[in-house]
Amino acid sequence: MERILEYLNVEQLWLGIDLLLAALLGFFIGLERKFRDKEAGIRTHTIVAFGAALMMIISKFAFDAEADSARVAAQIVAGIGFLGAGIIVYRKNVVHGLTTAAGVWATAGIGMACGGGLWLIAILATFILILIQWCLHRKIFRHKKMYSIKIVFVQDTNEREQVKELFDIDRYNRLVVEREEEQLIYQAILDTDIEYSSTQLDEIMKSHKFIRSIERYDDN
Repeated sequence: MERILEYLNVEQLWLGIDLLLAALLGFFIGLERKFRDKEAGIRTHTIVAFGAALMMIISKFAFDAEADSARVAAQIVAGIGFLGAGIIVYRKNVVHGLTTAAGVWATAGIGMACGGGLWLIAILATFILILIQWCLHRKIFRHKKMYSIKIVFVQDTNEREQVKELFDIDRYNRLVVEREEEQLIYQAILDTDIEYSSTQLDEIMKSHKFIRSIERYDDN
């Protein structure tokens, strides 16, 4: 028993607490991400924080005094960069996962702070990170998501302006005019921040007889 206690000295027990704290803080960060159904959740953030703390401890205590212990810690940042790159996805002209990747990177920093014994900094940074992710997710801070609609209608008098008023837009993204016998047929692409369902678009078309067709449009 004495030999076990001698091996598990007080210093190593404190280092174990560093690891536990890092895992706990990573858990809370991941929990917030899980509630938002993000790409990286509880397990990813917990492991990142724990792993960063472990690498930090190794860099401090596993080498002799002549070794440059900071080199191991420096490689944590590069390693997390590769992990973050795997989270980021470019789909339908929109970048997804960028905030989550940045959060994983910051979580690694919190794990490093725990491994370095900077408990107060780690806890404060966790609180600030969760606060940033939660507050800045509010609609007031987000860009409006735009939806494209393709509409074909007959231009007789002022139908072009009626369509603008109907969808509350200032201009069309694309407008093609064709003549069909004595009628002018407009094919237009417009952007709106309102997500119309198929039922709503059908109702709009039924209520405005000059509209021939209307549908959600995707360039892809």
